[in-house]
Amino acid sequence: MSIQPAWQQALDFFGTPLVIEPSAGQLSADAGLLPFRQLDEQLGLTRSFAAALNDPRDPGQVEHSLLDMVRARAYGILAGYTDQNDHDTLRHDPVFKLIADRSPEAAPLASQPTLSRFENAIDIPSLKRLRDVFIDQFLASFAAPPRRLTFDLDAVDDPAHGHQQLTFWHGYYDQNQYLPLLVSCAENDQFVMLSLRPGNVHAALGADDDLEYLVRRVRQAWPDVVIVVRGDAAFGIPRMYAVCERLGLLYSFGLSANAILQRQVEPLLSRAVAAYAQERQAALQEERAAQPVRLFEGFGYQAGTWDRARWVVAKVEANDKGTNRRFVVTNRPGAALLPGPAYDEYAARGESENRNKEIKCGLGMDRLSDHRFCANYFRLYLHALAMNLLVRLRQQIAEPVPEVPASAEPAVPAEAQTGAERRRRFRLRRQRDPLGEGHPCTWRLLLIKVAAEVTVSVRRVVVRLSSSWPHLGWYRRVCERLSGRGGVATAPG
Repeated sequence: MSIQPAWQQALDFFGTPLVIEPSAGQLSADAGLLPFRQLDEQLGLTRSFAAALNDPRDPGQVEHSLLDMVRARAYGILAGYTDQNDHDTLRHDPVFKLIADRSPEAAPLASQPTLSRFENAIDIPSLKRLRDVFIDQFLASFAAPPRRLTFDLDAVDDPAHGHQQLTFWHGYYDQNQYLPLLVSCAENDQFVMLSLRPGNVHAALGADDDLEYLVRRVRQAWPDVVIVVRGDAAFGIPRMYAVCERLGLLYSFGLSANAILQRQVEPLLSRAVAAYAQERQAALQEERAAQPVRLFEGFGYQAGTWDRARWVVAKVEANDKGTNRRFVVTNRPGAALLPGPAYDEYAARGESENRNKEIKCGLGMDRLSDHRFCANYFRLYLHALAMNLLVRLRQQIAEPVPEVPASAEPAVPAEAQTGAERRRRFRLRRQRDPLGEGHPCTWRLLLIKVAAEVTVSVRRVVVRLSSSWPHLGWYRRVCERLSGRGGVATAPG
C-alpha cells in the first residue's frame, strides 16, 4: 500500500476556506471496473487469453503472473490508461489489485518496466494461439447456432510513435504508420480476427488468407451457417471475389468508379437530377426541406482484370450539394431484382466502422508504441480484448427493444428504416439506454470513473461509493443484471 505524506492546501475562492488534504483510506478513481471483472469471471475472457501465451520465465522467480499483467493492461485500457507508464501508479490502486485477485493491502502489481518486458517477450506462436482464442470466444458467445453471420473487413491506419519496426510511410494517410486489418461480426459487434501489418501495404493484403481461416473454423462448428462478407472498395479486388466464390460466401464489396461505370449510369443520374428538381420545387411550395433523391440499378460488368462478369449495383443520388455515384459488386441473391436493399445492406457496414472508431479513438488502439513489431501485434490483441469485454457487457445490460402493442398501427421494421427515421430511432434509444448503446467515453463517464473507498476486514472487502453520486443508479443496475436480479438481459436489437 502506498501512503502519501500528510499535507493540507487551502483554497479561498468559495469565501469559507476550502481545506484539501489526503485521506488515510484506500481510495480508487476506477471502481466501475469491478462489474467488468465480474463478467470476465463468468466468461473467462482474460483467463483464456493469458493461457495462450508462452511464459519463458523461471517459475520459481515469477512475482507477477501473465494473467495479472494481462488484466492490468486490458482493464487499464478500458479505463483510459493506454500506456504502460500509467501502471507505475496504478500498481498501488486497490481496485486494480482486486481485479488481479489480490488484497488491496497486498504488494504492488507489475511496474512499467515489468509490463514492457512482458509485451516484448511475446513470440509468434503465442500470437497464433491468440488468433484461435478470439475465434473460440466468438463461437462460444452464441447460445444457439446462428443461421447467418456477417463479417466486415476494414483496414485502419495506426500512426507511428517513433521508429517502430515495420512502420512505413503511406501516401494516402500522409504519415508513417501500421495498417491493421480488423474483422468484426455485425451480429454481435465482436472483433473476431486481427492482423497487424506494415504501414505501406495494400489494404487487402492477407485478407483472403484470414477470411479462409476464419470460415474454416466457423464451419467446423456450424456447417450450415450462411456467411456474408462486406468490405469497402479497397477489398473489391479479384482475389477477394475468388476466395468468397470458392468458399461459397455471399459478398458485397465497394467498387471504385471508372469512366465505363460512370457512362453506364448517366441515364439514371439524369433521372435523379430531374426528380430532385421537382422535389425542390415541391419543398419550396410546402415550406419544408427538400429530400435527396436516390435511384438504383444493377447490371453485369467485367473489368479487364476479372476472369468473369459479376453483378454490380449502382446508386446515384441528387441533393442540395450536387450528385454522387457509388458502385458495389455483389453476388447476393435478389440484388438483380432489388438493387436498393442490396446497396443499403452493404452500406450498413458503417455500423461496424463505428466499432473500429471505438477501439481506435475510444480505447486508444492507435497507441501501439512498443519498438518490436510482435509486441505491437500483441498490444493490438490487448485493445481488442478490452473492446470485446465492453461489447459483451453492453449486450448483457442492454434494454430490450420495446414491443409494439398489438393494437398499435403497424410500423416499419427497424431494419428497414432509413434517413431521418433511422437516426431518430437510434437517438431515442441512446437516450433511453445510454450504457447499452454507449461508447467507451460514455461508460467511463457514467460507470467506470467513480471514486470509491476500499476497506478490508477479515471477513470481507467493502467498496463504498458516494450515495450522492448522480450515476449510482446505473452502477446498481449493471451489478443487478450481472447477478441475474435485473430481469432478462438481451443483446441490442
